[in-house]
Amino acid sequence: MSSASQRSKDATRRPLLQTAETSRARYHRLVAGAFVADMLAVTCALLVAQWIRFETPIAGFGVPAEDDFRAIDYMGHIILGVVLMMVALLNFRFYTREHLLSYTNTLRIIFKSSLVWILSYITLTLMLKFDPEISRVFCGIGLLTTLTLLPIWRGILWRVISREENAGSLRQRALVVGWSKDFSRAVKTFTEAPDRPFDIVGVICPPEGEFQEPVPAHMPVMGSYESLEALLQLRVCQMVIVADDALKTGTLMHIAAVCEKSMVEFKLVPTCFQVLLSGLHLESVGGIPILGISRLPLHNTVNRYMKRFVDLVGGIVGLCLAAPVIAVFGVLIYRESPGPIFYRQRRLGASGSTFDMVKLRSMKLDAETKGVGWTVKDDPRCLKVGAFMRRWNIDEIPQFWNVLKGDMSLVGPRPERPELIEQFKEEIPHYNARHHIKPGITGWAQVNGLRGDTDLSERIRFDLHYIENWNVLLDFQIMFLTFIKREGAC
Repeated sequence: MSSASQRSKDATRRPLLQTAETSRARYHRLVAGAFVADMLAVTCALLVAQWIRFETPIAGFGVPAEDDFRAIDYMGHIILGVVLMMVALLNFRFYTREHLLSYTNTLRIIFKSSLVWILSYITLTLMLKFDPEISRVFCGIGLLTTLTLLPIWRGILWRVISREENAGSLRQRALVVGWSKDFSRAVKTFTEAPDRPFDIVGVICPPEGEFQEPVPAHMPVMGSYESLEALLQLRVCQMVIVADDALKTGTLMHIAAVCEKSMVEFKLVPTCFQVLLSGLHLESVGGIPILGISRLPLHNTVNRYMKRFVDLVGGIVGLCLAAPVIAVFGVLIYRESPGPIFYRQRRLGASGSTFDMVKLRSMKLDAETKGVGWTVKDDPRCLKVGAFMRRWNIDEIPQFWNVLKGDMSLVGPRPERPELIEQFKEEIPHYNARHHIKPGITGWAQVNGLRGDTDLSERIRFDLHYIENWNVLLDFQIMFLTFIKREGAC
């Protein structure tokens, strides 16, 4: 290679290298600055807690009159508290790019870290026998002041970071190999999101030379597959994303090897996973990486026991409160249509198990002589009292018994009949994914108006959202909304 061409190549490469180095340096400076500022914020929070506890009218609460505390007496407690809080934040990966760009992630990590911190703080100070002894009131106030000052400071930082000129330096530059329909849909979703972790700088053709899906006009095609190594040597990106799921294993291994030699991150879009993506987890078995869905919230043992505890308490309270209601409506049902007041129906539960679901009968005795079907608006099969019960979910009240037995939960996807599911699972994508958890008396789809004769695909989307994002507060929110939202009831 001639000296002139080498100088030309170096001149082309230098700006790209400088851009990458500048971006990396800015990121490291931001992380260091954020860490120091977080430490100062926690320190201020604990100093404020010390002042409130010992320098305000509540100072005498629980403190012997002869004891006179000063700020210097609590410095050991405060230093330990700051160290433990920073360790907790680091443990939850508080300083990664994606968490710096997302204020929602920031708040979630601060809350989790604070809970871990307060428990370890009290335990360690008692074990180490600090003098003076740690004040429980001080710890409680410290938790509140930390949960106030740290989110406020981080909110200000996020406002500054989220500006495009600043967020751009935090995002990694990505080069995409191939293009697919699923990836194109994802790009449309996150392109305008301020907390997106990377920006796409270009696309290269797969080895076959044809894209699965047309590349958007604004996305530059930077060359063929054969030019990948040269592009990486020019440092055009910090990450390579393979979006073509039709590539052969040998090709994928070659791309990964090229990325490794160029010290560029390698990412693969596994398009075989369409739902429950938040539960995807990569594990190693005998040195072989295996990707699968194994980290959904209700896979966690503590979460499962917590949900079951709420179900047991709710089921007992529900049955006790509902007994007079069941008696009154049982009489009304019998007067309008003599016969059993309860209606038992075979339904499919968690993991494909079946159970008999109990309801107050809302239809005539011969309602299903022509086969199984859903209730529609103004259904002629409904009793007069049945229409009222369905509108106010009163017919579902006996299902508290199913909850106590463990067949159902208070909140979850509504159970369907096995004979209907045999049809749905073939016609509706991802239908059976909703059976990862127990069905519920009410659910996220139901409080959003998706009951009875409504769009099944949309209902499944809401059910899967619930499964992926479960937490106990969401359950209480859904139970509350069940009593005030009537959309879709019939």
